[in-house]
Amino acid sequence: MEIPLLRYHSVSLDQISNTRRKSLLHFKHKSLLFSGYCFSFSKRKWRNSFDRIRCRSLEQGLQPPWGLKPRPKPSKMDVVERKGAVLEEPQMRKQPSSGICSQIEKLVFNKRYREALELFEILEFEGGFELESSTYDALISACIGLNSIRGVKRVSSFMSSNGFELDLYMRNRVLLMHVKCGMMTDARRLFVEMPEKNLVTWNTIIGGLVDSGNYDEAFQLFFITWEESSDGGSRIFSTMIRASAGQGLIFAGRQFHTCALKMGVADDIFVTCALIDMYSKCGSIEDAQCVFDEMPEKTTVGWNSIIAGYALHGYSEKALRMFYEMRDSGVEMDHFTFSMVIRICTRLASLEHAKQAHASLVRHGFGLDIVANTALVDFYSKWGRMEDACHVFDKMPQKNVISWNALIAGYGNHGHGEEAIEMFEQMLREKMRPNHITFLAILSACSYSGLSERGWEYFKSMSRDHKIKPRAMHYACMIELLGQEGLLDEAFALIRSAPFKPTANMWAALLTACRVHENLELGKFAAQKLYGMEPEKLNNYIVLLNIYNSSGNLKEAAAVVQTLRRKGLRMLPACSWIEVKKQPYFFHSGDKSHAQTKEIYQKVDNLMLEISKHGYVPERKYLLPDVDDQEKRVLLYHSEKLAIAFGLINTPGWTPLQIVQSHRICGDCHSAIKLIAMVTGREIVVRDASRFHHFRDGSCSCGDYW
Repeated sequence: MEIPLLRYHSVSLDQISNTRRKSLLHFKHKSLLFSGYCFSFSKRKWRNSFDRIRCRSLEQGLQPPWGLKPRPKPSKMDVVERKGAVLEEPQMRKQPSSGICSQIEKLVFNKRYREALELFEILEFEGGFELESSTYDALISACIGLNSIRGVKRVSSFMSSNGFELDLYMRNRVLLMHVKCGMMTDARRLFVEMPEKNLVTWNTIIGGLVDSGNYDEAFQLFFITWEESSDGGSRIFSTMIRASAGQGLIFAGRQFHTCALKMGVADDIFVTCALIDMYSKCGSIEDAQCVFDEMPEKTTVGWNSIIAGYALHGYSEKALRMFYEMRDSGVEMDHFTFSMVIRICTRLASLEHAKQAHASLVRHGFGLDIVANTALVDFYSKWGRMEDACHVFDKMPQKNVISWNALIAGYGNHGHGEEAIEMFEQMLREKMRPNHITFLAILSACSYSGLSERGWEYFKSMSRDHKIKPRAMHYACMIELLGQEGLLDEAFALIRSAPFKPTANMWAALLTACRVHENLELGKFAAQKLYGMEPEKLNNYIVLLNIYNSSGNLKEAAAVVQTLRRKGLRMLPACSWIEVKKQPYFFHSGDKSHAQTKEIYQKVDNLMLEISKHGYVPERKYLLPDVDDQEKRVLLYHSEKLAIAFGLINTPGWTPLQIVQSHRICGDCHSAIKLIAMVTGREIVVRDASRFHHFRDGSCSCGDYW
């Protein structure tokens, strides 16, 4: 399928659709820099495609970044004067042992960067040595490889103290070293002070600005460099397309796409991968697929980009199919490929596909990769397979904070609060510094397991011991913890005492507590706060509807229903799915479309009869959250019950069942599944819209609070 070129031609404001016009006006308000730029082409010479680019901030007399202006080319007299300048007589310097320098260069060549910098200490200690450019070049590579800010400062100081004269190549290398190590303040200064710049210089600083999220400055410098030289290459296009993606500006990305097509660099691998990423992030997965289809050679990065695009937009099954297409095409897969696929399997509750991906990453030599293994820990943890998660975690030669967070959160999600605390304390003992996600995991674990004292202890230690300022998400955890204990007044007081404006998550946590404890007045107040923040979010109305219904306030419940109808809010029927033998099976409440419908319904009836012997009574007082009237008439055959019955029929008796529910599980199903897990001896994990529920031996990991 070819990309229609007319879609990517430069456009004026009059030609932009209403949607694009809104995006443009929004961005215009955001930054004056982009308020008037557009791309236009010279028919006489495509090489100078950007000759007529204009930056409105420059036209209106605003100061360019860092005092930069397009620099005129030097006159012959300037060149003669510079060549004739009298240079100071250099001081006599010692020549280092050629063995040390060659050894440093060999170590860097073999990527033994830390040893190279350790050997460099000998030269630093002696001082006064004059090194060759090749040695400095190697040291710069070592600093970049280690991402060592201290190494950058050491090498830069040694250059300065020994009077090393940098040519343009070495100045660009020093600039790159600062950019790659995230030292953008120093990089800006070096860039401004450079007496001479070439395309590599501009590409380096603009790329650094994009990587650090300074998109406005990147666009400013792009306009300036095109005033100075229109000799663009694929590098600058891929960089600016990434900047467009970072700003969510699909109209700018499309114009860069047009420019790349007209200047003959659209087939460059970096440009095509940047385009796929840009279109995906800007919400046009169809355009991303078009670019991918037109790639002359589909590389690993290209496949990764399109798979990530589908996963980003929730097309998990399509993303999984693309992964298998990639495998069958013979393209080499890397650790990012496997980590993405494992995360897709997490969303799909696909144990078999995840196991296959696990085996493949080991077979391809990524068995010890930190990114892929962290994704595996996350998958096994979320779906309650904590032994497998610990096995992968323990075998990892290196662990980062994300690895620890995944395991701690896994224990917490499945009601193992004590184990989560033990892992957190072990993390601290091993000198791993926790971040705000770590504390979210441990506070959630304390909340789910009812460990109130430990929860408050960790909450207070955030700012006291770890210099981490609690955020709204942490306050929401503490509100939930108080709500579980029935301390609704204290939870409300915590919201009012927060050092920032309460967020929707905080009010939602209080509303959930009011639903569980049937506090009508406070629940109504929390719901009203949520209506103002999220007027179109159906679940807020449904929770209040449940509160009214369970307390017998039918008049108020009817008013909520009328509000929903007036606003046109209606959730699609709940859907549950389960994977059996790598094949997903979907069920709706009262669904009779499945080939095994008769067996499934018979199994549900038998289960209901069996659990009724253990005290199960259908809880008809519960209004189901986020569902329609039809589902309320089929209480015994809700989608999760059908999925569980199907799983029990078609899987061996020792295997856990993994169910995904599109909405929040209702009270009746929650009670029923606890007893089903007990009478069948199965572990059942249900991921609903609120959290993971791990049912085992007649209890749930949520402690009946969700």
